[in-house]
Amino acid sequence: MGLTRTGVLGGTFDPPHLAHLVLAAAAREALGLDRVLFVPAGNPWRKADREVTPAEVRLDLVRAAVEPFAWAEVSTIEVERDGPSYAAETMEALAAGGGEWWFILGSDALADLPHWHEPQRLLAAARLAVAVRPPATLRIAEATLAALPGIEARVDAVPMPALEVSSTDLRARIRDGRTTEVLIPEAVRARIDAHRLYR
Repeated sequence: MGLTRTGVLGGTFDPPHLAHLVLAAAAREALGLDRVLFVPAGNPWRKADREVTPAEVRLDLVRAAVEPFAWAEVSTIEVERDGPSYAAETMEALAAGGGEWWFILGSDALADLPHWHEPQRLLAAARLAVAVRPPATLRIAEATLAALPGIEARVDAVPMPALEVSSTDLRARIRDGRTTEVLIPEAVRARIDAHRLYR
């Protein structure tokens, strides 16, 4: 048996949707991952400008989203931690148990990485699995290369289809009474309705 290969997809997941699942599945396929851990942020410090659904409720939504997939798991590590949720701390804690680890993110997040909390610690704990929409290829911005020397050796591309799905748009659809069919898994939508979220 080789080392367990795990991808980590963090996020606010407010709500979790099709694009989150597609990205996780694409990373699993591209990198031969044994599992993908979904990590809902407990206190998403970068979303301080808007009202975020309580962590316990978002955790419930993510569990509903990943339930059909044997390779997907949910981690409560950030929900249980006090204070802001930082990717570097989360990945260090998860990777301490051994195995091979990838932190899954979009190319926009990769460009923003120098502004994250201690990005060098994140790179030391895990490789980066970066979503790329063909025909585009993986490109690391000059500023990111300058700020994080050696980053190119820690990045793997994850080809994925272009999906124009965002949690912001889905919250608006629910508020306006428009359909979310296919965009949000049925089990997640049922819980959103039960909690009367985003209205």
